[in-house]
Amino acid sequence: MASPGDLKRGLIIELDGAPCVVEKLEIQTPSARGGNQLWKIRARNLKTKGKVDKVFRSGDSIVEPHFEKRQVQYLYGDGTHHHFMDLQDYDQFPLSQEMLEDESQYLIENMEGISALIFEEEVIGIELPLVLDLKITECDPTVKGNSATGRTKRAVLESGLVLQVPEHLDQGDTIRVDTTTGKFISRVSKG
Repeated sequence: MASPGDLKRGLIIELDGAPCVVEKLEIQTPSARGGNQLWKIRARNLKTKGKVDKVFRSGDSIVEPHFEKRQVQYLYGDGTHHHFMDLQDYDQFPLSQEMLEDESQYLIENMEGISALIFEEEVIGIELPLVLDLKITECDPTVKGNSATGRTKRAVLESGLVLQVPEHLDQGDTIRVDTTTGKFISRVSKG
């Protein structure tokens, strides 16, 4: 059991008997004395892919689903499906593009460190590492003397993810990305 204070984006909880992943979280603190803090979430049902809105109050309890996690390797995508291999028994299985809509922008061929989420003997999704190191494959050229500014530019990463990075970074640089927010964290040192 968890409490509403434990809620965060990417957490998997049970709503109406089904596993759901929290996609948006808004915390409201009422201005009146004695008012309960509210946690408003939008979650995605991992079985049906439908959206679920729910409000929790202080003192509510949250059920965490019982599912198995197995280490898998991402092999490749073919446009409609993403193919994975279970690292325990080497079985391969596909997951549809729709099923991995958010996660697919971080996947690169032969990637490890991913967990398959298995609920009632069915793979219902994947769990990515919280942080990934990805290479910049496309961005505007570096502008000399801009390393100390707070300006950013658009960059495309090897996985296809598009995000804003500091202006001093260049094509070929490896950066660290937060998979829960899709934002730049830092540059990975060379060498």
